[in-house]
Amino acid sequence: MPSADPQALTFRTAVEADVPALVELVESAYRGDASRAGWTTEADFLDGQRTDEAGVAGIVAHPDGMLLVAERAGELISCCHLEHRGDHVYFGMFAVRPGLQGGGLGKEVMAEAERRAREQWEAKEMRMTVVNVREELIAYYVRRGYERTGEMSPFPYGDERFGVPLRDDLAFELLVKSL
Repeated sequence: MPSADPQALTFRTAVEADVPALVELVESAYRGDASRAGWTTEADFLDGQRTDEAGVAGIVAHPDGMLLVAERAGELISCCHLEHRGDHVYFGMFAVRPGLQGGGLGKEVMAEAERRAREQWEAKEMRMTVVNVREELIAYYVRRGYERTGEMSPFPYGDERFGVPLRDDLAFELLVKSL
């Protein structure tokens, strides 16, 4: 039952009809000039796309995961990808509408994602990868209880589905949180 408070945050699992709005949300949070309104922009070191409709549709349809959507007053304002991988859940594609960043919304969405990982899949751990040069973002996750592992994986240079790198020192660092 929806909350009577129009400012209340509601959560649901994304459906196929959400795909275009989700692509727009993720792109606005990470790429191009629109992303500069928030603090999660990657525009200084990655150009091109962050995702596309095929990628988001694949996540929505994946049987071992979900794209969690947060809405306020019927407006899609945040999302994150959760994928059950045995003893842990992978957390990714986290986006908050740029004009709403910095007000605690991300913390609420992460708490709901972690709750679902524990309750739905009985996961013991949440894992994510973050671009290594995103020190302010890594610090945000550390404040939320995630630990830096120092484990790096290569950035997929040459695969424009992940963007067009503007520097040659990008990698992904694994962050882990016990649930």
